[in-house]
Amino acid sequence: MTEQAKVPAIRFAGFTDPWEQRKFVDFVEASGIRNKDNLQLESYSVSNDRGFVPQDEQFENGGTMRDADKTAYWIVEPGSFAYNPARINVGSIGYQSTRKNVIVSSLYEVFKTDRSCDDRFLWHWFKSSLFTKQIEMLQEGGVRLYFFFDKLQKSEIWMPNVDEQRIIGQQFDQLDSLITLHQRKYDKLVVFKKSMLEKMFPKDGESVPEIRFAGFTDPWEQRKLGELEKDATLYMGRGRVISAKDMSNTPGTFPVYSSSALDNGRMGAYGKYMFNQELITWSIDGGGAVFYRRKHRFSVTNVSGYIAVNPEKINCKFLAYAMSLAHSRIKFDYTVKAHPSVIRSLYTMGIPISLQEQQVIGSFFSRLDNLITLHQRKLELLQNIKKSLLDKMFV
Repeated sequence: MTEQAKVPAIRFAGFTDPWEQRKFVDFVEASGIRNKDNLQLESYSVSNDRGFVPQDEQFENGGTMRDADKTAYWIVEPGSFAYNPARINVGSIGYQSTRKNVIVSSLYEVFKTDRSCDDRFLWHWFKSSLFTKQIEMLQEGGVRLYFFFDKLQKSEIWMPNVDEQRIIGQQFDQLDSLITLHQRKYDKLVVFKKSMLEKMFPKDGESVPEIRFAGFTDPWEQRKLGELEKDATLYMGRGRVISAKDMSNTPGTFPVYSSSALDNGRMGAYGKYMFNQELITWSIDGGGAVFYRRKHRFSVTNVSGYIAVNPEKINCKFLAYAMSLAHSRIKFDYTVKAHPSVIRSLYTMGIPISLQEQQVIGSFFSRLDNLITLHQRKLELLQNIKKSLLDKMFV
């Protein structure tokens, strides 16, 4: 899109007029009303990701401001915006969409728009990189930068007529609803998996789990990793140093896994590989997660531990989930690390005698993980679509 065109790259059919560049001072006004009569209205905060949030939800027991004098607070009417001038650069802005008046800290800036601006259009523009650029250009201060209301008034925005604004705002609202739906599905699956891990493995002092697949009745054994290593059920080791320079000098397609919890711990690709078998890997510092690695060609860096199993004695997938549960119950810090030498005696896990039961449990959680990954990818796709549309549907 060229600046002369004054129209976005993507536009709804039927709209052809050029967009108009306007200053905020032309269509916004401060709208906060001092709570001088100390009305007992619900106190709200403005969060970076959720917008307006009741203080009781944002902070435990309402936070430090719960019992503060509220006479200096702003009364915020429905249909108002509010933002934190010290945190607007990280998205601390909200739109008051409840059907009641609420109050916010006097530190916030509160404003309304006139009829020439659709609030939902403006709300989504505030989430675009265009607003970020305005903040970076106009904010001022020393150690901490501020974007007060007078700076907002000086900000500029390209706007179509109200009808086109309204359709754009509705489009992004619908997209947000779809993102929220998939986020909830993903969150529920993550919670469900956590619950099933607790119920499908025995609790401390018990010999069988709360939930068990039909046909299995034998008690489970409590085993330490070190014991399993001694009887050759598994072998524990640590990866080796693989630097970014190594991967650059020897390019290839074989994945290199490190300690990160992001992208399944994948650090990059390499022209060499250490393993071509199924393994379990985890971060030596105790952070992140325990990963099951299917059989393929890959390498593991020195900040990760790994376990290879004897498949005739234990199911690798099952052990990965048993370790994951044990891992989640231990607090790792600078004094306690997840070195193989440490977790040999630190991890005690319930293990069924039957290899078949191990396999069934491992497969169950593997399918659950695949479902979680599917919803995560759908969510990421929708988020990327929104990000792209924010760039292409505004000028």
